[in-house]
Amino acid sequence: MTGALAMMPSTSSPYPLLAPPTCSSRLPPLRCFVGLRWSAPRIQVREYPDAVAGIAKGAGGRGGRFRAPASSISQPCSRTIIITNEHVQNADFPPNYSKRVKKPFPIPVLELRRRAKERAKKAEGKPKRSLPPPKNGMLIKRLIPVAYKVYNARILLINNLKRLMKVIPVKGCKHCSEIHVGSVGHPFRTCKGMSSDKRRGQHDWGGTLVEAVFVPVEAYHLEDRLGKRIPHDQRFAVPRIPALVELCIQAGVNLPEYPTKRRRKPIIKIGKNEFVDANEDDLPDPEPYKLEHPILEELNDNEIIAPASPEEIVALAEETLEAWEVVRDGALKLMKGYAVRVCGYCPEVHIGASGHKARNCGAFKHQQRNGQHGWQAAVLDDLIPPRYVWHLPESGEELQRDLKSFYGQAPAIVEICVQAGAKVPEKYKATMRLDIGIPTSLREAEMVV
Repeated sequence: MTGALAMMPSTSSPYPLLAPPTCSSRLPPLRCFVGLRWSAPRIQVREYPDAVAGIAKGAGGRGGRFRAPASSISQPCSRTIIITNEHVQNADFPPNYSKRVKKPFPIPVLELRRRAKERAKKAEGKPKRSLPPPKNGMLIKRLIPVAYKVYNARILLINNLKRLMKVIPVKGCKHCSEIHVGSVGHPFRTCKGMSSDKRRGQHDWGGTLVEAVFVPVEAYHLEDRLGKRIPHDQRFAVPRIPALVELCIQAGVNLPEYPTKRRRKPIIKIGKNEFVDANEDDLPDPEPYKLEHPILEELNDNEIIAPASPEEIVALAEETLEAWEVVRDGALKLMKGYAVRVCGYCPEVHIGASGHKARNCGAFKHQQRNGQHGWQAAVLDDLIPPRYVWHLPESGEELQRDLKSFYGQAPAIVEICVQAGAKVPEKYKATMRLDIGIPTSLREAEMVV
């Protein structure tokens, strides 16, 4: 059936009308079908005031439309039956982009150009408005408490992870960056490190540190975020600190060991890319900021004490998982106010409107770019990599290589907290595949449709 077929009410029609489909052969035929959906529909029926229209799928992917009087199929009904799946049971794992391909832009370039044209069109003929913070050198006041909260949550997260890793074993491959949460490493042959061809991709598991779970992405510390870009010859003179710490400093966190310039008046633009600082001599001496919060300190390895009781382990896991969510959510809020850049070819991150000029990119075909980075807008996973690992089933059985497609994944921090007794957050259930039954043998797995 390739075209639309109109069926008028006639007793001599050579095409008899079929009864509407039912949800089960054991149930009586349904009387009203409006927006009924199922996994692999063959016929979709919708009811109208005077007729019922449907779409039938035939062989070869071809389909057609039909329309018939409502009296011949169903009785008028005022109810609407909608069968949908609001909670996704399973979701695909995050994509692993090839190192030979540039990262995709968070917003397509064509969309960025369209928005720029719209802004230029709206600003045409209007007086120029003053720059908003943080472009004018001032801080966004509403984000200062968020910055302190994120900074303290990061310290709390690191300290709690060191304690949890005393009771929850975490393995790391000796030749690549793969990690696994469990007493025994997974059997999947995914190693791409040194001499992996001799081991046929088999991992060589050993101990690991907290830095493998919570990856410390570093960035240059800027004493003046509106100053000149860091040149290549000064790449070793500028200190490098965790990128999340640098973002918190630029958002208002004051750390004595990392001084930064704080302006109390907006800058004065004298050109497209030139400005001068406003005169602040008429202002009184600066007072301690009222919204400053106490700063937590990171514990040394010799000060870490493992939790003693199962109840303490569960409470520590819940606190760690909450700190992880605070860090992620707070960092996302800060990134909406303060620009964060990432190289499209390598993991280099820069906190600022424009990336630095250090030519230290060693990614694919960096010789053609003379080592320069391809800066673009960063996403949250560039600043805080989640490090997905395989999720162990609740039964506690070891993972089998032949049943790889039945297992789920979760961020390493989430997996550690879940194995310690914390409740699984809703946002991670889809990738962990908790509702999938795992076969007990390979023969049973081959029977799965």
